[in-house]
Amino acid sequence: MQYRVVRFERAMLPLLPRAQQPFALIGRLIPRFDGREWRHSEELLGAPQAKTYAEDVYDPGEYVENPGKAAFLAMLDDTCVGSIRVHKRWNGFAHVEDIEVDAAHRNRGVGGLLMDAAVNWARERGLRGVSLETQDNNLAACRFYLKYGFRLGGADCLVYDAFEAVRNEIALYFYYVFDEGNAGGER
Repeated sequence: MQYRVVRFERAMLPLLPRAQQPFALIGRLIPRFDGREWRHSEELLGAPQAKTYAEDVYDPGEYVENPGKAAFLAMLDDTCVGSIRVHKRWNGFAHVEDIEVDAAHRNRGVGGLLMDAAVNWARERGLRGVSLETQDNNLAACRFYLKYGFRLGGADCLVYDAFEAVRNEIALYFYYVFDEGNAGGER
């Protein structure tokens, strides 16, 4: 299969937002701070569990011709099979708001192609790197980010405390810093 990534344009407005699809919870990434840097270990579940995030609420039009935001779509022929949304943050990083790939197209390099687009977008703007947030129980995503070249930069165990369904999840903050020799790509 030949996937391609395209910048989101006004003619593509009907393609976003995309319905959330379930993903497998296979374990947790356990963060540890040693006073200088973050380290981590993994705790695997006995059996995978399915999870689906709530639908994102946003205006896709905000990502069209906006110098501070962009969206990219992964296409297979004329079908959108994934997307990534990114914006410029106050701290000089591009922040990934969301990255998602259809279940049938996961583990085929689509996520790497989408992340490449976000990294290139950040580089073209002279930003310091790319940041993102995920949850400790989304171990597959954590593994993907680490393999791509991100490093753990922080954790927050209270950010979801107001939401009973996700109260026990820990927010993990990952950073891909350009001046650390990151070439990009998970391939």
